[in-house]
Formats: sequence, structure tokens, C-alpha cells
Amino acid sequence: MCVIVHIVEDDEAVADALAVVLQALDHHAVTYRDGETFLASGVPSAGDLVIVDLGLPGRSGSEIVQELKNRNDPPSIVAISGKSHTKLQRHLRDLPDLTVLRKPLSIEMITAVLV
Repeated sequence: MCVIVHIVEDDEAVADALAVVLQALDHHAVTYRDGETFLASGVPSAGDLVIVDLGLPGRSGSEIVQELKNRNDPPSIVAISGKSHTKLQRHLRDLPDLTVLRKPLSIEMITAVLV
């Protein structure tokens, strides 16, 4: 099944690598450099997956996740982060059920969240 995966990641190399892997797995990947661009692009559907970096410039990844979760029919959401455990825990204080993948990412980690 082809899922649209929205990748919100400010590191162009990480976003591009994720998109290449997802496309190889027969998913349609769309990348965004920041949360503002992502939110301005329209509302993802409930069947979509959003992969969002918690350490975005401007609106933080945590803010983007909160906004998506507050929608009536939110998409699936996975956060990614290269932050230290302590900083990551601060981001996740208000997001207890959020799936988080730690950078560096692997193909196995990505495929596990697509199931």
C-alpha cells in the first residue's frame, strides 16, 4: 500500500536520504525544510505519515506534533531526533505516546514504523 509520507526535516541530507528510502519502499515522500512550510502546504490526511524532526528551526517539531494531534483526524506521526537523552525528554514531556526514532536512522527503523 502506498502511503504519503511527509518529511519535515531541516537537514537536507537527512530529508533526502529518508525520501530515497521511502520511495524505494513504494511510498510517496514529500520533504519540507521547516514546520511553517509543511503547515502551509495543506492538511495531511489521516492515512498519511508525518516524520518530523523535533529540532526544527522556527516552530519546533514538538509544536508541529501538538498541532497535528489536536486535529480531528490526525495523520500518523513519528518524531526523529539527534538530541541528547536529557533534551529529548524535555521535548517529550507533553507528548507521552509519540514514537521517536533516534538519529542516525536505519532502514530497519524506518520500515518498522511503516507497518
